[in-house]
Amino acid sequence: MTWLQEVWDVARGQLVTEMKEHEKRVWSIDISTADPTLLASGSDDGSVNLWRVSIGTIKTKENVCCVQFPSDSGRSLAFGSADHRVYYYDLRNPKLPLCTMIGHTKTVSYVRFVDSSTLVSSSTDNTLKLWDLSMSVSGVNEAPVYSFMGHTNVKNFVGLSVSDGYLATGSETNEVYVYHKAFPMPVLSYKFKTVDPVSGLEVEDASQFISSVCWRGQSSTLVAANSTGNIKILEIV
Repeated sequence: MTWLQEVWDVARGQLVTEMKEHEKRVWSIDISTADPTLLASGSDDGSVNLWRVSIGTIKTKENVCCVQFPSDSGRSLAFGSADHRVYYYDLRNPKLPLCTMIGHTKTVSYVRFVDSSTLVSSSTDNTLKLWDLSMSVSGVNEAPVYSFMGHTNVKNFVGLSVSDGYLATGSETNEVYVYHKAFPMPVLSYKFKTVDPVSGLEVEDASQFISSVCWRGQSSTLVAANSTGNIKILEIV
């Protein structure tokens, strides 16, 4: 099987290029907003590929589940791994991570930059963790600023999005949770309702979960979707 990454010109509806370097499933792709010609991809083959055509590969020992550039620089990159760790690289020296963040007990499914020196990670250990990149000792940070708990996430990819200090994530209870970077507990939650098509009554369906969340820029509008394809546009007030 061939694992492809495709870049499309949306305005023209045309395929620009195909990339075929990964040997297994590709979980995550991110384009640098500071340098739109730079793209990173993370894969189950344990590698992070850097593309400008192709400029390099960061090899790891475990599956790479998420990659993320900071919004203000194309020179650094963070990614999360199935080895329970978050890695932060200066791409001018891709042989060794600038910082390795250790604290999760299961796979790291998402990383997002809160600002240029702070990032948040999500794991299937039921937590989000906030990391200060300046607090590493000899390239290792084992002390997250906060661990955010309240949502349920033990097996699925439930989404993670950041806006103006607010952290949105999904839950396997079919709920959306919002945290603020300054508080370890949720500031609010919203549950998707499941209605029985025959009776019209609300019912509990343990198989449903939130699968994606996304803030609308730096606004209070949040879009969330669940595993059955329901999409909600939420206004946080």
